[in-house]
Amino acid sequence: MATAGGGGKLSRRVVLASALTAAWLVADGSSDSFGQDGNRSAAGVIRGRAHTDVLFIGAHPDDESFNLSTFGQWRETLGWSTSVVTITRGEGGGNAVGPQEGPELGLIRETEERRAVGMVGIENIYYLDKPDFWYTLSAPLTASIWGEQDTLARLVRLVRQITPHTIVVMDPRPFNQHGGHQFSARLGIEAFRLAADPRAFPEQITVEGLTSWRTSRLLAQNYGFGSLLGPNPPGQQRTDPDTGLPVIGVWSGTRSDEHGTTWAQVERNAARLYCTQGFAAMPAQVSSDPQQLDSDWFSVLAEDGRFTEVAVHRQTGLEPLYAEFCTWADRVGLPWLANRVRPDYPPNPATTIPAVAVAPTLNGTEGPGEYPGPELPLAVWQGDDRCTATAKVSRYGDELYVLVDVTDHRKGATLACDDVKRHWRTDSVEITIDPRGDSDDTSTTLKAGILPYTSGGCGPAAERDGDNHQGPARVTAPGIQVAAVVTEPYRGYTVEVKIPFRELPAPVDPAGFAMNILVYNSDTDDKVGQTRLAWSPFGSPQADPYVWGTATLADYRPAAEGPASRIAPVIPRAAARSVDSQDALVQARRTGVSIMS
Repeated sequence: MATAGGGGKLSRRVVLASALTAAWLVADGSSDSFGQDGNRSAAGVIRGRAHTDVLFIGAHPDDESFNLSTFGQWRETLGWSTSVVTITRGEGGGNAVGPQEGPELGLIRETEERRAVGMVGIENIYYLDKPDFWYTLSAPLTASIWGEQDTLARLVRLVRQITPHTIVVMDPRPFNQHGGHQFSARLGIEAFRLAADPRAFPEQITVEGLTSWRTSRLLAQNYGFGSLLGPNPPGQQRTDPDTGLPVIGVWSGTRSDEHGTTWAQVERNAARLYCTQGFAAMPAQVSSDPQQLDSDWFSVLAEDGRFTEVAVHRQTGLEPLYAEFCTWADRVGLPWLANRVRPDYPPNPATTIPAVAVAPTLNGTEGPGEYPGPELPLAVWQGDDRCTATAKVSRYGDELYVLVDVTDHRKGATLACDDVKRHWRTDSVEITIDPRGDSDDTSTTLKAGILPYTSGGCGPAAERDGDNHQGPARVTAPGIQVAAVVTEPYRGYTVEVKIPFRELPAPVDPAGFAMNILVYNSDTDDKVGQTRLAWSPFGSPQADPYVWGTATLADYRPAAEGPASRIAPVIPRAAARSVDSQDALVQARRTGVSIMS
């Protein structure tokens, strides 16, 4: 939330940015006089050079990819220019084309994004250099890592500099969606409101020479109408069934005179350039049948500079993550955004984990008496039924043992020993544990990813992803041990995992213990998954502790050697910097909008 003081004193970074802007303008031969009001004159030149009609605000490179047909159409038919804000460079994502990760991966993803959006005439992408850490469903956690006030100030400044008449954000609602997407949308909504308020971040006006700017229209991505195909649906008046807000659609089947094909095909050509994210595996051609082409849909959050008002339908008894969203929606003046915000979760599955007198032999097979508890079926939550799986769980003392049997027909990519990360890129098992059953996000949980096979003679391997301490298990949880049997000829695999309770990020509550068991299946060599299964398969079950099943630990009394209290999460904060990007530096010289590292 921005205060009237806008965060206090003007930072050295902004002073330097203003100085660099003035220097670039002089170096470019601008005839504008800076005179007694140099900052204001500079601000006017910036506005002229960098103005955009539409501003899309996303969290990662590729977040705009499924709206490129719309942005291209608006440019060709209405003459509207579009610019993009990408808050991170996606350093925490996977890489389907190489071993790079972290900031190095971020700079690669920047190149992909610039090439892709360039195909629809988008010239400018503004990176805010915030870290992309891992897949989370929590906007509050994302806010704590990005720095809410600093990121909001950067967005407000940018809106005032480039003066869009339309801002497009992602979906801010919390269910089944990346926390970065949610929070980027929240920031975009607040920037829409605050950029017009001279009391918000006033130093941008009094010191940097900007003026307040009132954007007319605010739209949010809406993927709830994807089944409506053909040219007719956008012509009908529609309302979002959850919020009650009006929804507009832009059909992707419109033909582009410039490209000589449909905008759907242009968008596909562009999307396939996001190679690190596996988008190159998309079919090269979209359907030639107009009735099979979809539309981009957007909820209309504001028109004529004012929020669209609809009736409020508030739920009660919400979990903290949903209650926090309601509080935010009320604060910014959009309470209807929280209408029906919490879906109807199905009952959490439940089981009892039996204790065994003898520790199971860790060999990838089920021995007599090792797993006397019930077999847990794993159901599809994404993809199709091209593989099946079951799981069994036992406890020996302070150690959890998990056996997962997977029936499959084709191996996925074989990752190298030094590439044991982002296990969901290929065939793998994931075991998620919330030791006390009260987590609101996965930063207070353990999530162990198990690869049944790797190259280089390394055999099976374990790592942690998106949890309390991400990284190879040998470093972040050395007590975890794995074994696997992979059938030859290939018909699937069995993995067996030992997880000592001392590796968990909090003391175990025998009655509240929660977990999920998931399988990721890939039938290709391009590090792209096709099918996902889970014991509790609702929503986004790898990242939503609210959906995980309860697993009562029979006859268990916590040992003294386990953690005595919660362990603070270790979250990567390294981000690629615009000062290290030649493209960002060239853009800054061309537009006069300084990089914001």
